[in-house]
Amino acid sequence: MAKQIKTKQQKAAAAASQSRSKKKKWSKGKVKDKADNVVILSPETIDRINKEMTTAKVITPSILVERYKINCSVARSVLKGMHTEGKIRLVVSHNAQTIYTRAIATADDAADVVEDTSSKGRRRK
Repeated sequence: MAKQIKTKQQKAAAAASQSRSKKKKWSKGKVKDKADNVVILSPETIDRINKEMTTAKVITPSILVERYKINCSVARSVLKGMHTEGKIRLVVSHNAQTIYTRAIATADDAADVVEDTSSKGRRRK
């Protein structure tokens, strides 16, 4: 097979088309998927949160958002409600983040329980 002979016009057109296709394409960066979090809680979700979060060591609004796919403002209000009910205990309150933990009997509560059990069952002379 013989090589095809190109004219000057064909060579110029080929060179022009190659230079156009090799232009730098700037990346638009990483596009983050928009989270579609729930704003209104169902009763099942509220029960799951009450059951699971009362045993967790660290509880923050961001943890609720990740696990239950709820809005952060909803998560903050749920945690405030659980705190007022006494189900969880506040560790740190800051304007950017609040951290809660499970409600454990304090030393005063434990002392009351020990005093109650120690006096029962003993006979006094």
